[in-house]
Amino acid sequence: MNDTLQWFKSSYSDSGGGNCVEVAACPHAVHLRDSKQQDGGPTFAVEPAAWSAFVAWQS
Repeated sequence: MNDTLQWFKSSYSDSGGGNCVEVAACPHAVHLRDSKQQDGGPTFAVEPAAWSAFVAWQS
């Protein structure tokens, strides 16, 4: 599944290489992973509404 997703570094990530999150959006889910563990690291997905609420809360 992760091979077909287009991952993007979140604009909320630390630019110093520390706390980095990558995001891949699909119609029915937003996938997240640690950018330091791209090959085989854990990922998780949330519903788009949950991601929108999280981003709005962070603003």
